[in-house]
Amino acid sequence: MADRLDLVVVGAGPGGYVAAIRAAQLGMRVACVEKDPALGGTCLNIGCIPSKALLDSSELFAQARRGLAVHGVKTSGVELDLPAMMTRKDRVVRGLTQGVASLFKKNGIEWVKGTGRLAAGPRVVVGDRTLEATRVLIATGSEPAPLPGLPFDGERIVSSTEALALGRVPERLLVIGAGALGLELGSVWSRLGARVTVVEIMDGVVPGMDRGMATQLRRSLEKQGLSFRLETSAKGAERTPTSVRVRLDGKTDAGDEDADVVLVAIGRRPYVEGLGARELGVAFDARGRIVVNERYETNVAGVFAIGDAIPGPMLAHKAQDEGVAAVELMAGVAGHVNYDAIPNVVYTWPELASVGMSEEEAARRGVAVAIGTFPFMANGRARCMNETEGGVKVLADAKTDRIVGLHILGPRASDLIAEAALAIEFGASAEDVARTVHAHPTLPEAVKEAALAVGKRAIHI
Repeated sequence: MADRLDLVVVGAGPGGYVAAIRAAQLGMRVACVEKDPALGGTCLNIGCIPSKALLDSSELFAQARRGLAVHGVKTSGVELDLPAMMTRKDRVVRGLTQGVASLFKKNGIEWVKGTGRLAAGPRVVVGDRTLEATRVLIATGSEPAPLPGLPFDGERIVSSTEALALGRVPERLLVIGAGALGLELGSVWSRLGARVTVVEIMDGVVPGMDRGMATQLRRSLEKQGLSFRLETSAKGAERTPTSVRVRLDGKTDAGDEDADVVLVAIGRRPYVEGLGARELGVAFDARGRIVVNERYETNVAGVFAIGDAIPGPMLAHKAQDEGVAAVELMAGVAGHVNYDAIPNVVYTWPELASVGMSEEEAARRGVAVAIGTFPFMANGRARCMNETEGGVKVLADAKTDRIVGLHILGPRASDLIAEAALAIEFGASAEDVARTVHAHPTLPEAVKEAALAVGKRAIHI
């Protein structure tokens, strides 16, 4: 006998569990299907959260070893306890995933454990149980994309999953891919003592981010000890008894690179195979993503999709907002996602964060922009923190002064970018931000000064 529900969510990652909670708040009877032993998906279990836990811990380790003397704090005998660091990371993850389980219980959401498969109806089959629903929401997320010639073995050639749980610090780490994930995990292991080389097929790091700031970030990471081989591709790998030898082909140089561990971080792909969506007739695009309309509904009535399974940036917060918008639209509530106001963050140190258009994208779109910049070197709080690398760049429409892009390289950029996202969401002008009183002394004053600089009125430079 089948169970009748208002909504079945397939996948309990950030998009799925948030959608389920919002649907329950709107009075729907909801079940969420998840095959993993803990709720939270990739983000909470083997992605965003554990990586940030290791980034914070490794940054503190690096500060204790090299960064405190300038503050008048002398240290000696600083040692790494990697098992303790990993235990702390796991404890952070466990607390958050248990928190999601508690939220399910609080909101009356049933967690159906197992692998779901779509069937006509719409229905979702989980083992010997069939869930019938008015609607089904696909929120299955994504998985690491493999690289031909370097198949994952989970030991020497690893994905981000294994790179978050290495049992020892590798002497040599080769990272394939200079996107956010590669730079973040490369930073972690570099701080802990690995010699890290990053290989990138493009001519710059974090493609798609503001090019000038991305170049500044690369130089900062080079000063920290990471090395880069740009315009270089990995063509294959050979296991030796103690390492991996990777064949590299570069624009200016080629040759082998030996490493104890190779992290393949070239991106992610939608995790939708085996779901039964294709067999049900759900349309996919050429890149294997589910095609949806403005209400997140597929071409199959009653079947919806969000997050990494559909086009757009593969970001947890994008999936969360899509999940909320999708179920609100199902319930007749006005839901929306402003795709021009989705922030993107690289959690290295310094951090790089952006929202809206870069200079390069504005040029491609034919949008004339006025630009204001302000360096953290001239910010009082940054000077107190001894964190003066980078700065803020504001892009405003040259005709209307409306902010169309804002980019931050520097301390706590991941926190500072929230003001920029809010400004773009509400259609603020550079003048609006420039006229807003910012507390002193704070890092956000750099955002105000960059907005003033759009009109050539910055005070402290």
